[in-house]
Order: sequence, then structure tokens, then C-alpha cells
Amino acid sequence: MHVISWLSLAWCAIPVVLIAIVYARWSGKASEVLLSAARMTLQLIGVGYVLVALFDNPSPWITAAVLTMMVCIASWIALRPLGYQRSYLKPTLIALASSTGLHLFISLVLVIGVETWYEPRIVIPLAGMYFANTMNAISLATERYHAELEEGKPEPKARITAFQTAMIPQINSLLAVGLVSLPGMMTGQILSGVSPLIAVRYQIMIMTMVLGSGGCGAALMLWQLGRAYQANQPESESDDQGGKGGE
Repeated sequence: MHVISWLSLAWCAIPVVLIAIVYARWSGKASEVLLSAARMTLQLIGVGYVLVALFDNPSPWITAAVLTMMVCIASWIALRPLGYQRSYLKPTLIALASSTGLHLFISLVLVIGVETWYEPRIVIPLAGMYFANTMNAISLATERYHAELEEGKPEPKARITAFQTAMIPQINSLLAVGLVSLPGMMTGQILSGVSPLIAVRYQIMIMTMVLGSGGCGAALMLWQLGRAYQANQPESESDDQGGKGGE
């Protein structure tokens, strides 16, 4: 496997600078991409050292704490399109933790068959992928749901439109994989010397789990928002609907 030196890694600044120039010329917010890239670099370097320590000293309590931190951060980030409204944090946590937890169980116990669930070398990378994709699905679904309601669409119509919007990236990834792109995990395994046929099996697991986790997370989030929406409707509207139904 080829090892990238820190000096060679400096060339990765070129695409960041190019996009920053576009930002500066078109919107005047070059700092947004520069700060994001700098934050990404520092976060990844930091997590690299943390993972080395975790891999050398596996512990169920530490792994559980890391997963808890990940789900909390992912839930907060998912609310960004809505301005981080605290009232949506609880349903986001429920949707994200429930959906990702289910698909982690399927992956670790039923597919891979690990002996210890808290093996950080396995559970943390998988959880990271599942959390990230489910977070994006929930974020897209929630933003579209509110946009549809603000446009005066009926709640059931807003819900299905939001769910379909959240699933667009998931479906596109399924259609493109192998033909247009080789996903990150498969590419990483191949670069590290793993047989492509073995990498394919892991990638199939990842793609199906990401599909299920993202879809279930978005559906659970929309279900909770739908219940809250119905509960907040004026009683007069409910009575009118009941009267029309009786007629």
C-alpha cells in the first residue's frame, strides 16, 4: 500500500483554493470553504490519534460513549437547515439512534458475525458511515417537509414529497455504484491490497445498510413530525373534518 507523506498531502490544498476563488468571485464568501477545509483537516487528524488509542485498548464503555457522542453531534448537524431548532432535537435523536442502531446490529451480528460488538476497529467506521448518511436523509426530509407545508400542501402530500426527496441521493448511489463510481470503502480496501471480490461484499453490505438506515431514519422523523403537526391543528379544524366525515 502506498503511504502518503504529509508533504505530499499539501497538494490537496489546490482544489480547496480553486473552490475558494470561485466563492470569492461569485459570492464573496471564500472563508466558508477555507474554514470548512481547515476544520475537516484538524478533525480528521485529531480523530486519527483517538482511533489509534481506541483500537489498542477496546472497551465497551468507551465505544458506547463514542457512539453516543456521534449520534448527538449528527442530530444537531441535521437540524442546520431549520436553524438548529431545539424542539426538533428529540425526534431527530430518536430517528437517528433507532435507525442506525438497527442497521448496525444487522451488520455486526447477522452479516459480519463479530464476537464482540464493541470492537472499535469495526463498529466505529460503520457507525460513522451510517450516521452520516442517515443524518443527511433526515435533514433533507425535514427541510422539504416544512417547505411543502409552508406552501400550503396537505400534510400527507408534504410527507411523501419529503420522503422521496430524502431518498434521491440514496437511490442515485445504488444506480451509479460500479458503473459511475467506486465508493470510498471499496476504494480504500482495494488500495490497501484487499481482493476486489472481497471488497465488493463489504460494499454491498454498506450500500444496503445505508439505504435502509437513511430511509428508516427519514420515515421515522417524518412520522414524528406528522404526529406533532396533527396534534397542533386547531380543534375547530378537527371538528369541521369530523362533521364533514359524518355527513
